Amino acid sequence: MRIEVLYEDNHLVVVNKRPGYLVQGDKTGDKPLSEMVKEYIKEKYNKPGEVYLGVTHRIDRPTSGIVVFARTSKALTRLNKMFQEKEIHKTYWAVVQNAPEPELAILTHWLKRNTQQNKSYAHYKSIGAGSKESILTYQLKAKSKNYYLLEVLPKTGRHHQIRCQLSFIGCPIKGDLKYGAKRSNSDGSIHLHARAIEFVHPVKKEPIKIVAPPPREVVWDSFI
Repeated sequence: MRIEVLYEDNHLVVVNKRPGYLVQGDKTGDKPLSEMVKEYIKEKYNKPGEVYLGVTHRIDRPTSGIVVFARTSKALTRLNKMFQEKEIHKTYWAVVQNAPEPELAILTHWLKRNTQQNKSYAHYKSIGAGSKESILTYQLKAKSKNYYLLEVLPKTGRHHQIRCQLSFIGCPIKGDLKYGAKRSNSDGSIHLHARAIEFVHPVKKEPIKIVAPPPREVVWDSFI
């Protein structure tokens, strides 16, 4: 399976994940993106033995876009700390069915995860144990005949945060049946894309900004 590499050096490899790929292995047993990247490194650099690759973060299986992997333990440790301390800034694109009101807003909700359903539920205030404050900013960027393109900047990194919060305000993401979309996408994807990431390189200490093109299909193409 071919992968799309967006950035690569001795410490990092950043790829544009296709919808449907797992980032890391799970109980399904399906081959994850992490294994595909290991194979890519092993083949490209003719590496003998096991290839080291650290998973620094994940995005949902039906989502597309940027995933950052660490090629050294030093980079992994530093990136993990940067994610924890919110020093890594991510931008998402979401295609939704309904126009948001207003067109620009900060959303603050309390999300509680139901592990049995693999779903999060939003509330206006804390409802006790397991309820986590979730904050994002969205802005309407474009309109098509049937859909609206939002740019989303999450301030927190909760389970299904963008999907859940946008659904809660009446703007479910296209194809996301779990969070209120009218119908699924034929390939099982949802129209949520990790568009850009900005951070200081964990080893070189240089600022990096990486942008990923969304999947080539009719709805995304209508906004590009």
